[in-house]
Amino acid sequence: MVATLDCSTLIGLRDRALLVVGFAGAFRRSELVALDVADVDWTDDGLVVHIRRSKTDQEGQGASVGLPYGSYPNTCPVRTRRAWLAAAGIDDGPIFRSATPHGRITDRRLPDEAVSHRLQRAARTAGLADSRLATHSLRAGLITSAAEAGVAERDIMRHSRHKSVQVLRGYIRDVGLFDANAAAAVGL
Repeated sequence: MVATLDCSTLIGLRDRALLVVGFAGAFRRSELVALDVADVDWTDDGLVVHIRRSKTDQEGQGASVGLPYGSYPNTCPVRTRRAWLAAAGIDDGPIFRSATPHGRITDRRLPDEAVSHRLQRAARTAGLADSRLATHSLRAGLITSAAEAGVAERDIMRHSRHKSVQVLRGYIRDVGLFDANAAAAVGL
């Protein structure tokens, strides 16, 4: 999906950063659009994203998520965010902003429902028009990919900020269906 975005435009750069950062952080759409420049610290290892409030943190205690450098520039959350902010000239306020119909970036925060629209548009362009694809697909996609890569559930939970293993497991899509498969083990 990221490869189909036109990154010669500000909207393409914004959408790439939106999708990559959203996936890498397993962010809910409300968390993603609530991010301000001041909520992110640069380190030698990558970005530390401070979430001020979320669905499961109504008291506003906050949480921090580490986003490491990626192996590829177009899917690296650090580099895609940096490219977006530099091109748009953003140095304070909301990270993800609305655009006019002519592609001019405004000072207004991107509404959370726009994340779904941008994700679905990128999916259609990539030939992935799937009616089940939604903003939570970014979150579920990272969680599923981490499980497939053998990341321990406790480490996935720390990154995704889940408080329940049962809820986390609901996000993991069809991982391991053929690992230690009972039907395969009986010698059919």
